[in-house]
Amino acid sequence: MLKRRIIPIQLLMNERLVKSKEFSAFRDVGDPISSSKIYSAQDADELIFLNINRENQSLSKLIHYVEKIAQDCFVPLTVGGGISKISDARSLFKAGADKVLINTAAYSKPGLINEIANQFGSQSLVVGFDIKAQTGDYAMFSNCGRKKENVGLGEHILSVISAGAGELMVQSIDRDGKMIGYDLNLLRYVLSISKVPIIAAGGPGNFQDLKDAFDVGVDAVSAGSLFNFGDNNPLRAKAFLKNYNIKLKQI
Repeated sequence: MLKRRIIPIQLLMNERLVKSKEFSAFRDVGDPISSSKIYSAQDADELIFLNINRENQSLSKLIHYVEKIAQDCFVPLTVGGGISKISDARSLFKAGADKVLINTAAYSKPGLINEIANQFGSQSLVVGFDIKAQTGDYAMFSNCGRKKENVGLGEHILSVISAGAGELMVQSIDRDGKMIGYDLNLLRYVLSISKVPIIAAGGPGNFQDLKDAFDVGVDAVSAGSLFNFGDNNPLRAKAFLKNYNIKLKQI
């Protein structure tokens, strides 16, 4: 297995970074550019930068911030939000993105996965899964968590991997922003099916939660509230995890 990664998530809304709880109740948490510089200096392995504006997912605005961040941020940058065609991905790569993340388009335009993978390589494409737990099952959502999709989790995993997805980000909507830990059962289920790397998302409240997800077998952990609220950062997370001999990307 490749060395594990710690990835801060940054959510862009109306030119500010916000943090959500169950994909709503947004709180302002800072400036996109200065925050990215700080994470870069704190030894983050990557950054995930998502435009979550509900009504105006302007690609031009997203490109503007990617260009600014890429000038001073020296870690790989995954960018998503409103990508619906191959030219969108191309523009973001040109602006400085290392990977693009799609969610809604993976349902509405599944051929886009294959297009991006063929032109830029599977390693450049992350497919996001926004998931709510149901009795004995899971429900899939798109459009920033507003639209329920009529497809099973296992089916969607196999479909996007077959189309060329290089990595999956598995987000628990139920746990988003609650800082109660990842949905480990969900992660176990996805890992039992997926043959590509998995990024855990949704719910970490302390460094032990990161360890628990790594122990389950994910390749990377992402966090928003953990790093936004409290005196926590990627450097301190790595110092904690080093005590458990977890092989990190940088130590």
